[in-house]
Amino acid sequence: MSDETPPEEPFADVIRGEGYAVTSLDAIGDGWGFRRVRRALDVKEFGANAIVLPPRYETGAHLHETQEEVYLVLEGSVELELGDGTRHALGAGGVARVDAPVARRLRNVGAEDAVVFVVGAKGGYVGRDGKLPEGDVRPGGPIQD
Repeated sequence: MSDETPPEEPFADVIRGEGYAVTSLDAIGDGWGFRRVRRALDVKEFGANAIVLPPRYETGAHLHETQEEVYLVLEGSVELELGDGTRHALGAGGVARVDAPVARRLRNVGAEDAVVFVVGAKGGYVGRDGKLPEGDVRPGGPIQD
């Protein structure tokens, strides 16, 4: 998931503000293949891509030198095959973590397109550093109209 090249042109359908960017996977690309989420949103601290696989299609096997990855199936039925030969079925909402040196391959085993969101990083967990913005005293709950 390493893709260090900055975008040549900004993605047209990305809303950008001071410290944020918002878009949809459809706005990043269409058809099968990669959606370069990190590039589109200018993510700096980790890799982020989506993969759209047609029915009965598999990716090539790959591994990484240093980057751990997490795979989240958004749509469809995917089989994750790992370097030791084990295979794991993941449906929508299924999630898996794979260490850098472990070979992995994804297969769309369903009859519809599969969409998988992939996040990768190295360097470790930074801990729980969330906090409320200054002056905000409500951490969450029912929407108050």
